[in-house]
Amino acid sequence: MAQRDNWGWRARIGMFIVGNEAVPEAEWWAMLPPNVSVHASRVTARAPWARWRDDHAGVELEDDLARGCQQFAAMRLSAVVVGHSSSSILGGKGWDEAVVAHLSAMLGAGTRVTTNGLDCVAALRASGVRRPFLVLPPWFTDQVVAAGVGYYADQGVAPVDHYRYDPGRKWRDLPPGELYGHGMGFEQEIEPLYAQIKQACPDAADGVLIAGTGFRCVGILDALEQDLRRPVVSANQASLWHCLHLSGVHTPISGYGSLLCR
Repeated sequence: MAQRDNWGWRARIGMFIVGNEAVPEAEWWAMLPPNVSVHASRVTARAPWARWRDDHAGVELEDDLARGCQQFAAMRLSAVVVGHSSSSILGGKGWDEAVVAHLSAMLGAGTRVTTNGLDCVAALRASGVRRPFLVLPPWFTDQVVAAGVGYYADQGVAPVDHYRYDPGRKWRDLPPGELYGHGMGFEQEIEPLYAQIKQACPDAADGVLIAGTGFRCVGILDALEQDLRRPVVSANQASLWHCLHLSGVHTPISGYGSLLCR
């Protein structure tokens, strides 16, 4: 009898991710329905991964993004996502749409294109969330935190409050921008994250958004929803959900939040 080989005959999804991160692929593979595959292209550029042209009429892709797009164009993908919350956040208003237009022209009409920013907003709206509690990774600097709050407000889902995860005593003497370089991305624990979100979530929030594709969290989404009795959306969960729908795959997926059961 033939064994499962993860061949994506229903859908193949391309994902641009940070060059030194392991979380996005791990979380996607945990959540993927049968016969759907994910294929990563790694980007080492600083955020945002596409620069606005001087006239602000469009964007120019960083080299890694352009190279990955050329490779993806030959892979008959159903959808491609720029899986980088920081690029959407720092790119600002209109950046997502400009990047989608540019990549779509390179990939061709058969491949749908999205970004993590668009995915998260679509997921919040599908979940009926208009006033989220925004939870951010500890390595987001004050600048990125402020830009993130402003980004979602501009998209019509203004956070009631926001919270940058406290990674614990071991990391507190390091500034946020140095945490990942010192290995925190590979030493993430989801139990303390669960406890902090449960304690900090304000009553006025009608849902939770955990931003950051490198922020390990999908293993606690169900538990948080049960305890908070509100939808909980995460960056990787939202991008997977949106890419599946763009690919015409509507298989309910249990265990990773109510969004994937839609």
